[in-house]
Amino acid sequence: MLTQRSRYALRAMLYLAQAPAGGPPVPMTRIAQEANVPRKFLELILADLREAGLLVSQRGKMGGYVLARRAHLISLGDIIRVIEGPLALVPCVSRTAYRRCLDCKSEADCAIRHAMMRVRDETARILDGTSLADATVEDLAVA
Repeated sequence: MLTQRSRYALRAMLYLAQAPAGGPPVPMTRIAQEANVPRKFLELILADLREAGLLVSQRGKMGGYVLARRAHLISLGDIIRVIEGPLALVPCVSRTAYRRCLDCKSEADCAIRHAMMRVRDETARILDGTSLADATVEDLAVA
């Protein structure tokens, strides 16, 4: 399951994706209010997303946040990896943080590993194939 932190990050990024391209930065207080994210959590989340290159921040009275790339170039997978780390449910199938499972006799014969590899691949396919732009269009279609 996604952590609450990831859900907050997704809501904040989806809100920013709906801001006009080239528009002024969106203040953190407005993001917190509109995305329904507690400000204390949001501050840390936005800092992580900024450090990962998904957001740009501007200080000062007219400051705030904007997406670092257009919404169609940022996937839900990008956001979740920044907040959660690898998408894999077990370390032996992770592409970015591989670790051998200590209790596994043989990776080649491990049924759990094979199943989790399929789960990882399908999860990555869906999350990496869904951009913020896709998600906001789907969101608007449902409303």
